[in-house]
Amino acid sequence: MMIMAVSDLSVIIINVVLYEILIYRLSHTFLHRTNFLLAIVYLMIVSLELSQWYTVAFTVDRYVTMCCQKFKTKYCRVKTVRILAAVILILLSLEHIPYLFVFQPLRIIGNTSWGIEFRLEAFNSPAYVAFTRLKSFQSLFCVFGLMFLFNGLTVRHILVSSKSRRGFQNQMNENRRDKKMESRRNSIILLFSVSGSFMLLWLPAIVTNFIAGLAMYSDRDYTSPAYIAAQTGALLAHLSSCTNTYIYAATQTKFREELKTLLMSPWTFVLALAKKRAHWNQSFLS
Repeated sequence: MMIMAVSDLSVIIINVVLYEILIYRLSHTFLHRTNFLLAIVYLMIVSLELSQWYTVAFTVDRYVTMCCQKFKTKYCRVKTVRILAAVILILLSLEHIPYLFVFQPLRIIGNTSWGIEFRLEAFNSPAYVAFTRLKSFQSLFCVFGLMFLFNGLTVRHILVSSKSRRGFQNQMNENRRDKKMESRRNSIILLFSVSGSFMLLWLPAIVTNFIAGLAMYSDRDYTSPAYIAAQTGALLAHLSSCTNTYIYAATQTKFREELKTLLMSPWTFVLALAKKRAHWNQSFLS
């Protein structure tokens, strides 16, 4: 979950704060140099893909934790998670290298290149068209397919095991709280909160990209339905990173306790000062 939170935070910092706010607001600065913009666009694409695949990895991790008890002892380790996260990062970084070669400088002033724009030959290149179609197919069917598959398997296992445990408790005439089932229920709530918000917010962007393809990038008519759909999908996809960060924190008991302490700290400070003042007054009168 910490890795997921870091990846979502990188989306907010790189895609929203740096690109959508600073670069658009601070014109005629080094932020608009071609090499810098290329690096930012590359990091934007990789960070969004990382957010997707780390969510898929989280779904698989929850499935292994709750459904595969034998494999759990070998898989659910900190070292394994770090290796898996590093492998995903390396593979996605290598996969998106072609995006570095589909842009060209917008203008050249002196010996300095400024801005970026799509190369016209990229739109007509069969290799790049096939690459983008494969990417859209991967996002729609692989990412969503894996999440539906493992969420379905997890729910099926939880329902079967819950029915069995309730039947066993009825036979033993036990009415005490089942801590194991409560833990599973909390895990299910977290899993479906993350997966549900991810699917709802990413679906418009992925479907639009799958249907429209490169046309939504080449069309600069701001009233075009394809352009509006693409921008709306991008907005919701970035919103997913914001909601995921909130879900990670809000579903954790320790976070809620710390938040309660933070909210109560001003009143606790005031009460402490009041008690000290009352003690000083009492000491002064005595």
